[in-house]
Amino acid sequence: MNTLVWFRNDLRVEDHEPLAVATSSGPVIALYCFDPRHYSETEYGFPKTDAFRAQFLIESVADLRKSLKDRGGDLVIRFGKPEEIIPGLIDHHGIDQIYLHGEVTSEEQRVSNTAEEAVRVPVKYFWGHSMVHRDDLPFDLFSIPDVFTEFRKKIEKQSRIRLPINAPVRIESVSGVDPGNIPTLHELGLETVTIDPKSVLLFKGGETEARNRLNHYFFETDQLRNYKFTRNGLLGADYSSKFSPWLAHGCISAGSIHAEVERYEREVHENVSTYWMKFELLWRDYFRFSAIKYGSQIFKLGGIQGKDLRKRSEPEIFIKWAEGRTGIPFIDANMRELNRTGYMSNRGRQNVASFLAQNLDFDWRWGAAYFESKLIDYDVCSNWGNWAYNATVGHDPRNRYFNILSQADKYDKKGDYVRHWIPELKNVPSEFIHEPHAMSTDQQKLFNAEIGKNYPEPMIDLESSYEEIRKRD
Repeated sequence: MNTLVWFRNDLRVEDHEPLAVATSSGPVIALYCFDPRHYSETEYGFPKTDAFRAQFLIESVADLRKSLKDRGGDLVIRFGKPEEIIPGLIDHHGIDQIYLHGEVTSEEQRVSNTAEEAVRVPVKYFWGHSMVHRDDLPFDLFSIPDVFTEFRKKIEKQSRIRLPINAPVRIESVSGVDPGNIPTLHELGLETVTIDPKSVLLFKGGETEARNRLNHYFFETDQLRNYKFTRNGLLGADYSSKFSPWLAHGCISAGSIHAEVERYEREVHENVSTYWMKFELLWRDYFRFSAIKYGSQIFKLGGIQGKDLRKRSEPEIFIKWAEGRTGIPFIDANMRELNRTGYMSNRGRQNVASFLAQNLDFDWRWGAAYFESKLIDYDVCSNWGNWAYNATVGHDPRNRYFNILSQADKYDKKGDYVRHWIPELKNVPSEFIHEPHAMSTDQQKLFNAEIGKNYPEPMIDLESSYEEIRKRD
């Protein structure tokens, strides 16, 4: 049988069940579509997919094509809407069935459902985006616990993690199909970008790079041993695994990472850090299963809690946050890193999200959409789930918020991270680095950091904003 394997956020050959099953039964068309809707402008006025994420995707697609060619196949690439492209391929090349990994969120499901309605061949969906397979859950998909700890404990006691599926040794392609070309950033309507050399890591897309990164972090440098204790770092390549960009694009599966953690435990060392790596992968699963349970509620202002909220939405306020011009150095440094590299640490994400949603009392969905545009590791479920969590409309009902200055003092005590990304504060001593406006006029001149001139005034008084947060229901 001739099978069309439709690749989306699963750009790999290892642990790819649709590809493995399809190649065992006959020739395939392996297809990736660059959907123009992904490169349009959002309602908030910025690209849905900006250049850093698009570049990582292009590299990942190129690596997938190479892997398929190495096995005798190829990757067919098209620019256009899948529901318009797939019917033509089926009609012209005798395709008997379509295989793909299923998605769980509305936009992705709408595209696959529309494509399925446009064809007259069977469409089979496989599960492949989580560490725990949905069929191995100890509860119904729509009865997922609303508290992560309960979810985790039941999973750890009652579920198993499946072993990854080997990549096909040989792939036979359907003959006579024009493979097409990978578009450039310019052809996608984006400007060419270069990651700032100050980035924690010069990320490159693709399954090959994902495997190289895993081998480096686990076995070459033995950094996994320290993961639990260093994962909240801000500077340097190895304070955390940095697997998230490759996970988000499906260049490596969560199941494959889990299998390598267990190999590390057998061959090298087992400790709290190896457990914590699995723990974080389980959080990622939790947001995906939650998206199934709650559907489009995860994208609403009131979140899964259905809160009736009134939030600020003035563009001029948002722009200061987005461009790193809030006058709060710890926030600005993180936003500047994001804008110049497409990446930000988990610790930074929690703080900038809390600042926008809580301190500024702003519509958190603007921030989630901005992350979608900028982050090379954007994952729809994790991104929107984490933003809702920080906006107190997700899985934590408490009126929680981050004390930005306390966080800055704990994770960037000497101000090295702030100075790294905000050179106009490079001469400011550590005692003032997170509150440069507290310096006297003479001190500001002495350290060449005049507030309101070469670095902004704080856009709000943090302490007053905390008082307002505590008054909210």
